Amino acid sequence: MSNSAFLPRSRVLFCGSLESQSMKTITIAVGSTRVPKLNGVWEAIAVIGPTLDPSAQFKVVGEDVPSGVGHTPVSRAESMAGARNRAEALVQMARRNNKNWSYFVGLEGGLDVIFDNGRKMVLLESWAYVTDGSGAGAFGRSGGIEMPERLAAEVLDRGIELSEAVDALAGGRGLRNAQGAWGVLTKNLMTRQDAFCTAVTAAFARFFNPTIYRNT
Repeated sequence: MSNSAFLPRSRVLFCGSLESQSMKTITIAVGSTRVPKLNGVWEAIAVIGPTLDPSAQFKVVGEDVPSGVGHTPVSRAESMAGARNRAEALVQMARRNNKNWSYFVGLEGGLDVIFDNGRKMVLLESWAYVTDGSGAGAFGRSGGIEMPERLAAEVLDRGIELSEAVDALAGGRGLRNAQGAWGVLTKNLMTRQDAFCTAVTAAFARFFNPTIYRNT
């Protein structure tokens, strides 16, 4: 299953096929079909697209690929691995199916356990990994938000998937396809989509600002 949409140079977001014959199209593949993730990529491309390539229009396609990690990563390293695994799975998919995709984006949300003056803290983070398929790649992160102890315990101690624990906490259903845990914790001042937008923008920096990253 896949989703796709086009971003014209006007930066207005449209769904469907609005390809212009006079412009080249850069296709960005995303390792998910979940709406907050795809919209997060769209939101990022609306800002960075003209810098990435001012002569192009952008198409985003979503594909379900495995993360290779647990349903809720419980460390920063595991979240980063999940994001990278998704992007690399897309690269392999493109090679097998002869897809003309220019960038491959893996997204993963997870937990990071840290200690501050002996106090255990659990942060929710959203990670992105972007590669052009040629070996060049970069990570980006959303920042983190401290989770309530009872919510963190549901995931870390009881092994419940974060999405299920958040639904139970908020009294909702399918919230990961809407505002997500970020929205629940911030009263929607920052949603799951917002977090992934930040992560994707940061991960693309190596590509839209290559001079400063040269030889790194």
